[in-house]
Amino acid sequence: MRINPQINLRLILVSGKTKEFLFSPNDSAADIAKHVYDNWPMDWEEEQVSSPNILRLIYQGRFLHGNVTLGALKLPFGKTTVMHLVARETLPEPNSQGQRNREKTGESNCCVIL
Repeated sequence: MRINPQINLRLILVSGKTKEFLFSPNDSAADIAKHVYDNWPMDWEEEQVSSPNILRLIYQGRFLHGNVTLGALKLPFGKTTVMHLVARETLPEPNSQGQRNREKTGESNCCVIL
């Protein structure tokens, strides 16, 4: 009998509350958001959201888009991986934050040769 590998995720809310869940490498960020929403921990009651569609995962400082699977992230089996779980309507566009910051400060990516 073959055992399917599982990935242990420790999800952290903005409030600092945590909960661990087991997922398959084939599970996507959207699947995880739906599972967490459907199995919302009782001690997270104050943070309950209205829909799984606004739950977003952050891994290593980046928002995960809904179709990204845990397997694609090459997460290790048998170890706990930490991700943040936040409520947010939309995801930022890739690199939009950096572009916006450059526009505000007037910086550019050019060099000055003296």
